[in-house]
Amino acid sequence: MSDRVIEIFDSTLRDGAQGEDISFSLEDKIKVAMALDKMGVSYIEAGNPGSNPKDMEFFKKMKEIKLKNSKLAAFGATRRFKTKVEEDSNIKSLLAAETDVIVIFGKAWDFQVKEVLKTTLEENLSMIKDLISYIKSKNKEVIFDAEHFFDGYKENSEYALKVLITAKEAGADVVVLCDTNGGTLPSEVSEIAKEAVKTVGGRVGIHCHNDIGMAVANSITAVEAGACHIQGTFIGVGERCGNANLTVIIPTLQLKMGYEALPKEKIVELTKTAKYIAEISNIKLLDSMPYVGASAFAHKGGMHIDAICKKSSSYEHIKPEEVGNDRRFLISEVSGKSTILKEIQKVFPNITRDSEEVGKITNRLKELEYEGYKFEGAEGTVELLIRKTIGKYKPFFELKHFKTIGEQPWNTKEFTSTALINVIVDDKNKMTAAEGDGPVNALDKALREALECFYPQLKEVRLVDYKVRVLDSESATGAKVRVLIESTDGIENWSTVGVSRDVVQASLIALVDSIEYKLLKDIEKKLKTYF
Repeated sequence: MSDRVIEIFDSTLRDGAQGEDISFSLEDKIKVAMALDKMGVSYIEAGNPGSNPKDMEFFKKMKEIKLKNSKLAAFGATRRFKTKVEEDSNIKSLLAAETDVIVIFGKAWDFQVKEVLKTTLEENLSMIKDLISYIKSKNKEVIFDAEHFFDGYKENSEYALKVLITAKEAGADVVVLCDTNGGTLPSEVSEIAKEAVKTVGGRVGIHCHNDIGMAVANSITAVEAGACHIQGTFIGVGERCGNANLTVIIPTLQLKMGYEALPKEKIVELTKTAKYIAEISNIKLLDSMPYVGASAFAHKGGMHIDAICKKSSSYEHIKPEEVGNDRRFLISEVSGKSTILKEIQKVFPNITRDSEEVGKITNRLKELEYEGYKFEGAEGTVELLIRKTIGKYKPFFELKHFKTIGEQPWNTKEFTSTALINVIVDDKNKMTAAEGDGPVNALDKALREALECFYPQLKEVRLVDYKVRVLDSESATGAKVRVLIESTDGIENWSTVGVSRDVVQASLIALVDSIEYKLLKDIEKKLKTYF
């Protein structure tokens, strides 16, 4: 293997699944595995077949699926204390998974050996040696995770290194240095990793947790110290504060340091894949996430935007399209005329700075900002507003009437909300009713139900974020509110905004914009495909 090639080992389906609020179904796990394989990561660690039936069922299913680029790995512990390798039920499950790669973890911290495993230091070494030798005899590739290696090294470096040497001599193909508690500093990683690489030689890996926010930095530092194998999760999910974020590590290695972490043609799919895995994980991809977040290439200040338009490198460290992301100019109170023009030209590229339309749109934006609107991060509403202001918009439906009802039956604690809505599409009238967990949720359901018979693609759309901001708190319960919602169809995300003294009406304004924006974008995609 070239010294400029880094093996990417993704543990989203194992370590990532230990993150709070993450629960992958069997179908979810298969989808994530296929997405990672498509990206070309070296290894996919998919779970512990001895720990739960779902993981074992996953491995059975994956026997029917041929991965094109990645190796599937099963994960498990060393043999139990005073138990023969061939008699250990967990090890039997590992082999039953029938993966070409097996990951074994063992203790590298003498404190953990004595106080957690309750065994001797020599017995721990025997447990590691016995299992690796046994697995290698089955013609498997073995990756050894030296758990708590950095904490162990700092307290007893001789023993921590002896664990690595034992694993290597037993036949481990890769020896991985684990910062299990996530509390090691980059300077410590640099020094200790250099010593480990020098001591054991061959393929050395790094596995970092993010408890002090250093997982990415520590992973990169380990590569500089000689590691050629990086473990992490694709969007940084994992137990406690998460694992090393591969969507940050991969482009840093490849675009900044000249390593090959993925096939060159796959880097451009990084943002799309990050969004896809976040969607399957049922979490919102942080806007602030480097490289792939919505704000990674977002610009707000007028002077910054003017500079970006002249030379993108003035405020961007790479071109967003290199990782499949987009540049965004945010419309706000600090935006200049060039910002608004850029937004207009996204829709109508022939409009110039001196066009009458620019003045009309600028004035309309200022009027709405005075009323309480804030268009920063609400690109869906901005595009619709541009089209409406210059007369280049035709609505997809007409909202004739809506009504919400909230009630709490006597002598019960249960509160229910119902929404009635009446829409017209192509002279066809449709009225629906729906119940929800509050008036906005009920209204959202009723509106979608009314429109889905005309626009079936709306079944794919759902809300991923909902924010309410009180604008004039001195008005107490009569205050004006601003509602910002984020929607997704599983592929793209977009945001819309509504303002009113009625939170339900403000929500409805944002919901209507969200649906109309989705329908508009679908038409544009069809036209691009056709022409």
